[in-house]
Amino acid sequence: MAVMTDVREAAQGLIEYAIHRSMIGQDDRIWAYNTILECIGATAPALDTTWALQNEKLSLLHPDTLPDFDLEGTLAVLSEAAVANGAAEDTASGRDRIAMRIMGMLMPRPSVVNEEFNGRLGVNEPRAATDWFYGLCCDAGYVRRAAIARNIKWSTSTNWGDLEITINLSKPEKDPRDIAAAGAAKNTGEKYPACQLCIENEGYPGRSAAADGGAHPARQNLRVIPIELDGERWGFQYSPYAYFNEHCIAMSSEHRPMHVDRKGLTCLLDFVDLFPHYFIGSNADLPIVGGSILSHDHFQGGAHEFPMMHAAEVSQFSVPGFDQVSGTVLQWPLSVLRLRSHDRAQLLDAAEKIILAWREWTDESVGVIAHTDDGVAHNTVTPVIRRVDSRGNAGGEIYEAYLALRCNITADEHPLGVFHPHAEYHHIKKENIGLIEVMGLAILPGRLKKEMADLKEALLNGEDLRASETLAKHADWAEEFMGRHPEFNADNAEEIIKDEIGQVFAKVLECAGVYKCTAEGREHLKKFLTEVQNG
Repeated sequence: MAVMTDVREAAQGLIEYAIHRSMIGQDDRIWAYNTILECIGATAPALDTTWALQNEKLSLLHPDTLPDFDLEGTLAVLSEAAVANGAAEDTASGRDRIAMRIMGMLMPRPSVVNEEFNGRLGVNEPRAATDWFYGLCCDAGYVRRAAIARNIKWSTSTNWGDLEITINLSKPEKDPRDIAAAGAAKNTGEKYPACQLCIENEGYPGRSAAADGGAHPARQNLRVIPIELDGERWGFQYSPYAYFNEHCIAMSSEHRPMHVDRKGLTCLLDFVDLFPHYFIGSNADLPIVGGSILSHDHFQGGAHEFPMMHAAEVSQFSVPGFDQVSGTVLQWPLSVLRLRSHDRAQLLDAAEKIILAWREWTDESVGVIAHTDDGVAHNTVTPVIRRVDSRGNAGGEIYEAYLALRCNITADEHPLGVFHPHAEYHHIKKENIGLIEVMGLAILPGRLKKEMADLKEALLNGEDLRASETLAKHADWAEEFMGRHPEFNADNAEEIIKDEIGQVFAKVLECAGVYKCTAEGREHLKKFLTEVQNG
């Protein structure tokens, strides 16, 4: 009987929450309750009739003011009931699929969402449109605020300014049962959707690891706003595990590979004209220097200002033929060129000229190889676009293009990439340096939470790090920084370890820089810029 009461209370509480969030109306109470029962494979308990029939006007609350409602916990109760009823697999992904199904049923349909969004956008209020849409995605549990809040975040002062560090705990760990099921799956069926960035994910029920096509997350509560970039249909959505403020994604309606070229730059510029309060950027379009998904053309943006955007100027340059464009070399561990102009067309042409020149540039003395003998290309850029005013505030009339020069060449000494985190830093960061990291925000693996706690205790207790299977990889690093911190004690240990992690991230970014920030590196970069100016 207790479980039944829990289900009733959870369902009615969730419906009340959805009404206050304007996801459903007052008259939807009974329908919504029965819909939730269907989702969890139940035909009871009965709802509270007094609650169901109330029709007084509610004063709709601001999304952050509804007191003490635990969306995650409520969905957990309902998901457990679904498992007990045989309506969901007894796995983390099975429970998640039920939770997302419930929230998808309580959300407005895509046509309604699009109409509301475009109505706000149509009165020249792009910020009002995105504020409303972002709030809806959070309220619907698509942007997983509770999970994101578990991430560990701090900033570290380095030679490159204050870098932002995140230990990512928001993405759930894989259930061992899902892993086992994936290994046993035949995967002979059609892979639909083709990837997690396809617009066909909108409303998709998800599937288990054992299903044909393999595991795929549920997306019933996903809503995608159709937008037009460079005359093509794209989709606009938010990231469920946001790494920064209003982390959004724009993805092509066509499942096609990433590409950084004039068309891609045009799409980026169209995006900031549509949403001038957001930045937008693209991962590089080559392995090692690109992101984790290169198979689907997409961008990432949002309302965040990254450390790279506050980098000091080292020198200035011009691009002949584009007198309305000013160029700056930034004081940044990666080789980043910033272009500024009021003239969008000139900025686009100048950026394209630099990208085309870089794709063909070889400087063997610093390890930059444009093409290997097998004809494979190795040079590309990570581009970022935004609009600012004369004071650098977002949303102005000045276009900014940040072009981070990238090269994915490998060597015997660095088999994972010459301009990739080097082996001595893999204990902290081994993954690709993608768009977000380029701009100065580290996304570090969740394993570090426990490893850093264990490291702290081991150092305080004088334990042999090399005797520990998980801590041995940190031993050289820990010995090095402990030599610089004789003041290390129980009160400051955590902060010292965090700071040292931030310093490692700075070194990782330096690894990714094709031209090091030395006198010699500046001279080699100057050679490339001279080629651009003479080309």
